Amino acid sequence: MNLQQLEYIIALNKYRHFGKAADHCEVSQPTLSTMIQKLEDELGVKLFDRGHQPIKPTAIGVKVLEQAAIILRQTSVLGEIIKDEEDSLGGSITLAVLPTIAPYLLPRIVPVLDRDLPDLNITFVELMTSECLEQLGRGQIDLAIMATEVGQEDLVSHPLYYEEFFGYVSRKEGQYHDKSIRSSEVDASRLWLLDEGHCFRDQLMRFCQLRRNGSYKNRYVRGSLTTFMNMVEQGNGMTFIPELSLDTINAGHRDLVKPFAIPRPTRLVNLSVRKDFARMHLRDAIASIIREAVPERMHKLQPGQSSI
Repeated sequence: MNLQQLEYIIALNKYRHFGKAADHCEVSQPTLSTMIQKLEDELGVKLFDRGHQPIKPTAIGVKVLEQAAIILRQTSVLGEIIKDEEDSLGGSITLAVLPTIAPYLLPRIVPVLDRDLPDLNITFVELMTSECLEQLGRGQIDLAIMATEVGQEDLVSHPLYYEEFFGYVSRKEGQYHDKSIRSSEVDASRLWLLDEGHCFRDQLMRFCQLRRNGSYKNRYVRGSLTTFMNMVEQGNGMTFIPELSLDTINAGHRDLVKPFAIPRPTRLVNLSVRKDFARMHLRDAIASIIREAVPERMHKLQPGQSSI
């Protein structure tokens, strides 16, 4: 058994097709097929059901694949340790960011990352919290900017900043005339909310004590904060927005922004990695750039704010 064979079975499981897996591994299809067959002979089990289309792993194959992924991940850690020592701020990484953070944070940090870490290539991906946790665990991404406690033993979070939530209220709504929003008075039937699975949605629903099966403003599948803000600006309902988004609002719509009454809901934004992530110098450099890119007041919880 060798690492190459483990890479081959991982590729075959991903693509469920010998030709595509071979292309991914940059070998011929007969070579990949032969190496996988040798591994099965050595283990004395069939890892894949070749009679099924597309190909799928057998029951024992699933277990072997899980262990193979762990072995390959641990092997890559050795390289990362050397990388961190020799070229701690270079190389390539994948950084996931929540959709409710990315549009407002990335424009602040990307120019600084390019300037201060010129030898680092970053692939940014927008993922929801559950996707971040899953892909971190599988080693498909290296770091994730999230707004929730991970609560998983194999992951660790580095606090970045606290971000307050605000209401964005159209001029046709009764609450537009109030100086602040009381969570108990939020009318769910007039509220634009993101899909289930967004921690942004879940946190504010808990804070405002809104029912999951409530009657919310025209259900909008795959909606975005930008879309909802445009709806509000046209005189339709209200929504919730994060603090960093305030800089994107033009002067003609600033009056639509309403703070919550005390206690004001606030989220803690973290930079999360696996515990075996070896490139801590790089993680700390990225975290420092992010913290410096947001207003200093956001570095700690302010009086009147409540972390949710």
